[in-house]
Amino acid sequence: MQEEIFKAYDIRGIYPKEINEEAVYKIGRALVKFLQAKKIVIGRDIRESSPTLFKHLAQGIIDEGATVYDLGLATTPMLYYASGKLEVDGGVMITASHNPKQYNGIKLCRSQAVPIGENSGLLEIKKIALQINSLAKNDTLGEIIEKNIQKEYLANWIAKMKLGTKKFKIVIDFANAMGILELPVYTSQAQNLKIIKLYDNLDGTFPNHEANPLKTETLKDLQDKVKETKADLGIAYDGDADRVGFVNEKGEIIPMDFITGLIAKVILEKNPQATILCDLRSSKAVKEYIEENGGIVHECRVGHALIKKQMRDENAIFAGELSGHYYFKENYTAEAGSLPAIYLLNLMAKTKKPISELLSVMKRYYHSGEINSQVQDKKSVIQQIKKKYSQGKLDELDGVKISFWDNQPGKRWWLNVRPSNTEPVLRLNLEADNKKLMEEKVTEVLKIIHAS
Repeated sequence: MQEEIFKAYDIRGIYPKEINEEAVYKIGRALVKFLQAKKIVIGRDIRESSPTLFKHLAQGIIDEGATVYDLGLATTPMLYYASGKLEVDGGVMITASHNPKQYNGIKLCRSQAVPIGENSGLLEIKKIALQINSLAKNDTLGEIIEKNIQKEYLANWIAKMKLGTKKFKIVIDFANAMGILELPVYTSQAQNLKIIKLYDNLDGTFPNHEANPLKTETLKDLQDKVKETKADLGIAYDGDADRVGFVNEKGEIIPMDFITGLIAKVILEKNPQATILCDLRSSKAVKEYIEENGGIVHECRVGHALIKKQMRDENAIFAGELSGHYYFKENYTAEAGSLPAIYLLNLMAKTKKPISELLSVMKRYYHSGEINSQVQDKKSVIQQIKKKYSQGKLDELDGVKISFWDNQPGKRWWLNVRPSNTEPVLRLNLEADNKKLMEEKVTEVLKIIHAS
């Protein structure tokens, strides 16, 4: 088994070169040992290698004496829901999410969708898995029991759709991936929604484009179809439907942090003064907008395991990440598939305003987006940036965030530089009062980064 398949938040690699049947068998046994589990729930995506990986993962679990609850094909949010709703000790999702077709992987959680990452058990599971060859099978074998929670899961979100008499035309790009299982959320509202579907047949080879709305080029077909059909909203799911991207009625890609702001507005109407977490890379405008709508905003680090822990620690009701992950207390502080789209449609119906108009109030500043640079000595570069901008307000929650937001209006800006966990890469996000200042500061910071 290759140790490199163990990442910061999941297990992932190319099949069968890196991740294969032998590896997942050992991981299954190791998970049961680590959790001292009696019941584990498993879901899987549509990738061509998922059935065989499920078979061997499940065998490892039952050889260790635990029972497998088999969800069959599922989205990752469905797996999280099942880990909270069913009486299980943990959950496993077989997926490589947005990665290309040759990849597969595993996401792990405890009961109640509590994530298992490198700082919360994944390294221990790795250590146990590497020793499996020397361990005998359990005397009492477990069994595999099929469980279907899809209808119950979807019913929760369907009940939250409140469109009244308002009618919308929407385009949904499923990218031939697991978001197709979320379709009943929309078809249940046939009297209100005209649905135009893109790539709505399950195909683990992803023949049309990567299932990754964070890559803007994957949204081109969605943008074109929204403009062609004069739709009110475009929706794009990633490979395992735990991330979602949106396009407005003009065919423009909506910044994912702005979606955090709109969802927070809807949630705060019924939960005033609730705590909302914002990815520290998000626009200042999002934080301001949430506070204007009565929320208490705390910044959070990047990464689902870290965010979910902070949500529990601070009793946050909702969190949004710049990558299109949106986390809801009502789904065990995990992602909830179509719930972001439901809240947007509800807000559009209530206000009778197009999505572009609702978003316009957050177009206050200029954000660079995330800029990745190859860097060998990441620590040295970060130290140089800290020294160069030592007059700013320093925050080291995640990498370094240096803010000059106390400057005069027109001269305000901030930067965040984060090192990748797995690559020789630094990730820069920068925002300023105006486009000219943003571009100047991006050039200035990148000069330091690229000089290394």
